[in-house]
Amino acid sequence: MTRYYIDSDDNDRTVIDEAGFELSGPLEARSMAIDVLPDMAREKLPDGDRRTFSVRVRDEAGTVIYSAELTMAGEWHVPPPEPA
Repeated sequence: MTRYYIDSDDNDRTVIDEAGFELSGPLEARSMAIDVLPDMAREKLPDGDRRTFSVRVRDEAGTVIYSAELTMAGEWHVPPPEPA
């Protein structure tokens, strides 16, 4: 088992993973990183119509071995309603 670190950024806050995860290899680390992205998006919505969420995976040496982004883009096609 190897330790991997999954850092995240939601355009408001960057979180550097200091603890890491003991995983079977880089494919499991990639899978874990990708699984985090939709959760990040759910936590931040509906704060706006445009946001990019990103993760990066570092190995034990600190080398970034994988990164991914999820971009949420919403757009009104009619005049937006007034806030309540």
